[in-house]
Amino acid sequence: GARLWQELLKWNGWGYNDSKFIFNKKGQAEFTGKRYRLGGMVLPTFKEWIEKTFGASLEHKTTSRASLNVNDVPPPIVNEEFLQDLRATKISYSQDAEDRVFRAHGHCLHEIFVLREGMFKRIPDIVVWPVCHEDVVKIVELACKHNLCIIPFGGGTSVSSALECPEEEKRMIISLDTSQMNRILWIDEKNLTACVEAGIVGQDLEKQLAESGFCTGHEPDSMEFSSLGGWVATRASGMKKNIYGNIEDLVIHIKMVTPRGIVEKNCQVPRMSTGPDIHHFIMGSEGTLGVVTEVTIKIRPVPEYQKYGSVVFPNFERGVACLREVAKQRCAPASIRLVDNAQFQFGHALKPQVASIFTSFLDGLKKFYITKFKGFDPNILCVATLLFEGDREKVLQHEKQVYDIATKFGGLAAGEDNGQRGYMLTFVIAYLRDLGLDYYVIGESFETSVPWDRVLDLCRNVKERIVRECKEKGVQFAPLSTCRVTQTYDAGACVYFYFAFNYRGISDPIHVYEQIERAAREEILANGGSLSHHHGVGKLRKRWMKESISDVGLGMLRSVKEYVDPNNIFGNKNLL
Repeated sequence: GARLWQELLKWNGWGYNDSKFIFNKKGQAEFTGKRYRLGGMVLPTFKEWIEKTFGASLEHKTTSRASLNVNDVPPPIVNEEFLQDLRATKISYSQDAEDRVFRAHGHCLHEIFVLREGMFKRIPDIVVWPVCHEDVVKIVELACKHNLCIIPFGGGTSVSSALECPEEEKRMIISLDTSQMNRILWIDEKNLTACVEAGIVGQDLEKQLAESGFCTGHEPDSMEFSSLGGWVATRASGMKKNIYGNIEDLVIHIKMVTPRGIVEKNCQVPRMSTGPDIHHFIMGSEGTLGVVTEVTIKIRPVPEYQKYGSVVFPNFERGVACLREVAKQRCAPASIRLVDNAQFQFGHALKPQVASIFTSFLDGLKKFYITKFKGFDPNILCVATLLFEGDREKVLQHEKQVYDIATKFGGLAAGEDNGQRGYMLTFVIAYLRDLGLDYYVIGESFETSVPWDRVLDLCRNVKERIVRECKEKGVQFAPLSTCRVTQTYDAGACVYFYFAFNYRGISDPIHVYEQIERAAREEILANGGSLSHHHGVGKLRKRWMKESISDVGLGMLRSVKEYVDPNNIFGNKNLL
């Protein structure tokens, strides 16, 4: 099972092997494969957008290695006594170079860059595939007995360096891959709960629950690949949290194996007042305390009706004011997102070929918006995408309520198609970085949460800071620096930034990128934003933990680590 899945996925980029952006013989962009609605379509204006936005030339192509060179891979550290004990358990394992490299990283820019051009200094020495909770107990016991290091691995979609092996780790590193623990153990239709093994990936969880007419409704952008255990370990958030809640709202019961033993509550109840909630030590622990093996999660009947929508606003300020009002009235749809003008133009550049195609990207943009929305400047306007879910009656009422609010802020309904395309692009956007890297463009996304009254300042200041830093670091062409508001809450919002630049002429692009990203995070924190809304801390952001949660707060987390894992068996060095 694990091998088949691994072979479907790229070893040095995002997602499925058969799905990628390419330039065809005519120099037009295409998205390959049949998995996504964009698959097999030609994107006639995309090349022009890339050239215009990045000053990139398709004549200059970088080359990355076609396949993994096994001789580059660090040889495994082997503990023979452990191997003997492991064989006796009959748990599957591998010391194969490809299997080890596949689990040595997540999807940060620097990790993908290393895969394309070099090799990690330290990777797991062995991969093990438990198939149930009891197997995990055995593996953890053996790791404790032989003093080895365990790094849990779920879907591998981390963007916080959480999966990188500490270079100084001298013990044998075990990558504990949960992918074969992927069963739904039971569904309780009376209480609307399901008990599920932690290795299941999001799309399989929703597919299997749907067979019984249920869903969790938890849909992070990575849901095709990320796992339930990973969501718990990183405090994940899903696109439709307005209806279904974030992971902390969905979880009813967690079973976790630690070096001290098993931690779990004694009952499956909706809420307890039994001291601080131990689930909150587990959620967000990022693989530093143990392995989550089984989770009881809330389920809901699959909604009978779904409807997409979109609204165009004359500018970003009006859009944010509308989202604020929607949140204040507590009438947010399943999802409401606001993209700035640069992201709107980017989405427009990804429009597939249609019969009445405009001659160029810019002409198309002008004609489309001036004919449809008089008086909206195509270089300033921004767009909100909406998703409504539930009973048909209620959805239609809800839709009217939201569009009525939008009208008060100068918003104009822009159709279901634009809404649906916006959500579809969420899944293919991740594939764009690999294309960029082929043409000297590097990019990354990062996120934060922020109080309502700081949203506009934070968005503006962070985007300006990125542009300024690029200039100071010798980036020759202005970067793409763009944001979107992706979630609304009573007291604030989640904001996502995308940034990318052309790195031709820069000798150490990754170092430059990392300096700019660090400056952007400093700017976020200075503007009242959080260290992370849902990606987590990993090793990428831990220098700011003390500032984020206070000295004493950090000490509390340290003391939990010290008690649960005194020998640092779970030694990925995340968080602390």
